[in-house]
Amino acid sequence: MPFHIETPQKDEAPKKFGAFPFPERGLPQMQMRITPHKSLTPEGFVWFIGATAALISVPLFGILGTAVFWALLPFLLAAIWGVWAALKRSWRDKDIAEMVTLWPDHLRVERHTPRAAPKIWEANPYWVRLSLHKTGGPVTNYLTLRGDKDSREIELGAFLTPSERVKLKFTLEEALARAKA
Repeated sequence: MPFHIETPQKDEAPKKFGAFPFPERGLPQMQMRITPHKSLTPEGFVWFIGATAALISVPLFGILGTAVFWALLPFLLAAIWGVWAALKRSWRDKDIAEMVTLWPDHLRVERHTPRAAPKIWEANPYWVRLSLHKTGGPVTNYLTLRGDKDSREIELGAFLTPSERVKLKFTLEEALARAKA
């Protein structure tokens, strides 16, 4: 699942070190980390690059020891490096995370993206409204949060699949209902 819920325990960290950003609020009721799905694991990356290098080098066995071998070798190495660099760049671009932290009187959403400063949105959970736009948004089942009537509306989990956004909406609605009670 692309979102992971953590319920902090009171004995997790010493209070004197200030393990949470707002110690005066106490421990949050819920912390959720939302990340996009990554289908290629580090082990899979090694296997893919190894298999690509092996398959690209097969035609070289017939011309080993010739001048043509040395003429083709830099191009084949450049192709393997290009695949490696493109996959690494794709991984860095998928390093998106949204942290949702909920206290009884406060909701904080932090969005961390590569090569950009974190974006922070805060609101009182009593006024927060979740909206799931089935159509009309940039993606299907577009999920947004809005604080009070003057607050701006933010998107949440735009990198998730439509069904994952629906599950996220129901999970957040339950957590907000517990915070409001």
